[in-house]
Amino acid sequence: MVAKTENQGHNNPAIPGMDQEGEKLATELATDDTIRVSKHNTDKVEIDGSRAERKTSYKLEDFKELTGREEDWRFTPLKRLGGLHTDELTGTAPAVEVNAPAGVQVETITRDDARIGSAGIPEDRVAANAWSAFSEATAITVPAEAELEGQIEVAIKGTHKDAAAQHLFIETKPFSKVVVVLRHTGSAVLSQNVEFKVGDSSSLTVITVQLWEDDAIHASAQYAALGRDAKFKHVNISLGGDLVRVTPSTKFTAPGAETEMYGLYFVDADQHIENRLFVAHTEPNCKSRVTYKGALQGKAAHSVWVGDVLIGKDAEGTDTYELNRNLILEDGPRADSVPNLEIETGLIEGAGHASTTGQLDEQHLWYLQARGIPEAEARRLVVRGFLNEIIQQIRIPELEEQLTDALEAELAISNN
Repeated sequence: MVAKTENQGHNNPAIPGMDQEGEKLATELATDDTIRVSKHNTDKVEIDGSRAERKTSYKLEDFKELTGREEDWRFTPLKRLGGLHTDELTGTAPAVEVNAPAGVQVETITRDDARIGSAGIPEDRVAANAWSAFSEATAITVPAEAELEGQIEVAIKGTHKDAAAQHLFIETKPFSKVVVVLRHTGSAVLSQNVEFKVGDSSSLTVITVQLWEDDAIHASAQYAALGRDAKFKHVNISLGGDLVRVTPSTKFTAPGAETEMYGLYFVDADQHIENRLFVAHTEPNCKSRVTYKGALQGKAAHSVWVGDVLIGKDAEGTDTYELNRNLILEDGPRADSVPNLEIETGLIEGAGHASTTGQLDEQHLWYLQARGIPEAEARRLVVRGFLNEIIQQIRIPELEEQLTDALEAELAISNN
């Protein structure tokens, strides 16, 4: 049995209930051009088949040149990709600085190292271009049974604007436990591949933060391969940059593993932030949860969220759910939201998805103002509450405070 669904957020009713501050949105208040489906590149879209059959290759020549009609690229403004899909990536990649607790192995390895490619294979032309171009990678290895008290900090600071490639490889050996923070700052035109190899019964939390300057262009393919009974948590925060496209994927290589994937994005005028997720349930008795939330403000602010979940024929006992919610703060932005669920076996615990896009609820704002809260502060309270669920997943006080301050600065731009 194969069931594939596509759900656009603008077709959904308002988010029901008030489970937390800001969760009640009102789609009926949105103007027609606020949350409609993108009209570009939809007339002759090249529809892909099953995700299980999608092309994967390390070689650039195995992928056709992009036209914008491909399903994976129909929402992406190719002219703003900085040549990441067309040019040789010969620029200088952002410097990588690693601050790790004692016992963690940090290396610079060549592309011929046997570990490279063990967690993922490119699924698109931009990732393959970067894979073909890099010569050295930063490798981080957490030894078996190590439970590190402090996190591993990876600072990626861009100072060049020539198109460049970068590769990172992070591995947790069996029964280890660690948190890794990837911080992207500065200015860059970067295509990046990041591999996470999560060993049997190990636990890896990754927090990837995109706080680029306003002119940065960043495409990041992030692959996670989970061993038996492994736990993987991925938190993806995008606030800066001109065009940021992150494509996190999780594949289960043995039974009993679990993944949680969270995302937060705040999109300003003329900014494009795109997140395309893939969870491949190909092993029995695995669990996945996906929750992404975004807020948009300003003319031509554009967010894209696509969540693909594949439940293979051998993935009995799968338990999966994905959710995307978008909050439109004013007229002008557009949020495209497409959850897809593909099921090849009926012997599962559960599978579902939801996608909703809407504006602030005026009745909720009135309720707060009636209790003496000024309108601007009331709006901030609602937005903070809406996004706070994701911030709370970080559990690093210093980073949570930094991101909260960054969100306050975003809200101050248009006094939302």
